[in-house]
Amino acid sequence: MFVSHTVLLLPGWHNSAPDHWQSRWELAHGYRRVAQHNWDFPLRGDWITRLEEEVTRHESVVLVAHSLACILVAAWASLSANTQRVHAALLVAPSDVEREEMQHMLHSWSPIVRKRLPFDSVMAVSRNDPYCNFMRACKLASDWGARVADMGNCGHINADSGLGDWSRGHELLEEFLVSVE
Repeated sequence: MFVSHTVLLLPGWHNSAPDHWQSRWELAHGYRRVAQHNWDFPLRGDWITRLEEEVTRHESVVLVAHSLACILVAAWASLSANTQRVHAALLVAPSDVEREEMQHMLHSWSPIVRKRLPFDSVMAVSRNDPYCNFMRACKLASDWGARVADMGNCGHINADSGLGDWSRGHELLEEFLVSVE
């Protein structure tokens, strides 16, 4: 369906395990995972550099970001001269890196960039996400100019949420891309 766009999967902190929906989408749909140099001790500048390298390899990309990678997309977009290569972005379950308990591990990720994204985006938000409460996630979506897709009670929308292939998420991606063509 997305023949003219390369879909880049952007996992969050610690990468996406084989049972995570991003890994399943990679296998099922041939999407490309952006590999980071250090999944366990992520530095914002390093992750921005990797995303920039990958985006510039393609004419047109769709970003599919989970958790910390949502924060990455906002930071990257505020610095890159290549944002016109991004057709659209699906942002899923952003991680609130500004919470006090996250500062010791993710100190380079604060403050969260809150500029409007220069491309269309939709954010899938869970009402019971332990890493970012619903209202905070909706505020980030508003700051970034992203549409909000309320997923109900899906935890962090990860493997622990028991979503399997997360077909509802892939349908959201497909419908969103049709709407921005």
